Amino acid sequence: MRLINVEAFRERDRLIKQGELDCHKNVLEFKDDETTEYAILSHRWTAQEVDYREMVKLAKMGVEERVRICRRDGYRKILQSCEQARANGYEWLWVDTCCIDKRSSAELSEAINSMYRWYEKAKMCYAYLHDVHGSSFPTASDKKRYPDFNGWPEWFERGWTLQELIAPSEVEFFNEDWQSIGKKTTLAPTLRNITGIPEHILTYGLRGNRPCVAQIMSWATHRKTTRVEDRAYSLMGLLDVNMPMLYGEGKKAFHRLQLEIIRASNDQSIFAWGGWRGRCGEMELMGHDEFIQHIKTDVPKEELDLEDRLGAFPVSNRGIQIWLFLRPHPSSRTLFEAWLPCRRGRLDPLVTINLTLIPPCLSQIPRPAASRHHIQNRR
Repeated sequence: MRLINVEAFRERDRLIKQGELDCHKNVLEFKDDETTEYAILSHRWTAQEVDYREMVKLAKMGVEERVRICRRDGYRKILQSCEQARANGYEWLWVDTCCIDKRSSAELSEAINSMYRWYEKAKMCYAYLHDVHGSSFPTASDKKRYPDFNGWPEWFERGWTLQELIAPSEVEFFNEDWQSIGKKTTLAPTLRNITGIPEHILTYGLRGNRPCVAQIMSWATHRKTTRVEDRAYSLMGLLDVNMPMLYGEGKKAFHRLQLEIIRASNDQSIFAWGGWRGRCGEMELMGHDEFIQHIKTDVPKEELDLEDRLGAFPVSNRGIQIWLFLRPHPSSRTLFEAWLPCRRGRLDPLVTINLTLIPPCLSQIPRPAASRHHIQNRR
């Protein structure tokens, strides 16, 4: 990964302000994220960011152009992040605006696929809330102050900041003036109310503690991204999948994301995402034995020994081939209710989804004589 040399950046900034400049000082360097200790910035992009090209060429620009760039809010964010990193004892800093050369599609794709890991391995994440003016962290929704973002600072409505909140072991929040207003670990109860993310996830992350797919997707339900494709790309690290970037594919990116999830896991909660979208925040998977225990009174005993078939659902050019336990609808020959091995809570019923048979399946399936069946179906 490419990182900012904190001391080199601060020194260059000092020389610029004095009217001097050392054109040979390297501000950006490649480092190994496995062995390098670094801080990382999480923020809302504005129209005044400093990109990789400008960061590299700053020393060789004319005085007027250089001054204009140094007056940008984006430059100030980098400088203040460097000051904070130095105060915390970190020599290196990662900022997405200037540490990725976005002119290279290969580099951009690699960075997006690595981003969750980079935030996870950071020693500290600085979250800059540019629209928080007070000296304390907001603890209640305020639609008068934040009318466009459900009463909360804009940072909490953006797609990419979801993983930037969860992945790092610690996140320190800063207000408009770069005053510290709290840390993730101590603000976990408030952050739970804002985001819907459980406190134990906010505190300990996803390592060995990954919820079901439907629950993770529920955290992103109301979040926004500038590019349509980023709604999918920003979830890859949280869902532990990788895929190439194809900007321009639009909503197809989310379809590809779902296919990658299916290829990588047998988590059937992904099928509940559509109809249960607003109720997935507490959804959890069930083990095979527990699932069978719940449905055994409704399914013939000889049909319950299907663990191998229930645990896989391959994808082909004809769709998804999956075994599910189905309950026929009493008033429809084509509508079935399918049980999934997941639920919202231990006392709640199993999650179900509705499936409809279409030709040629319809002509091959007779009207069920019993009230419970399992059939092979493509969804």
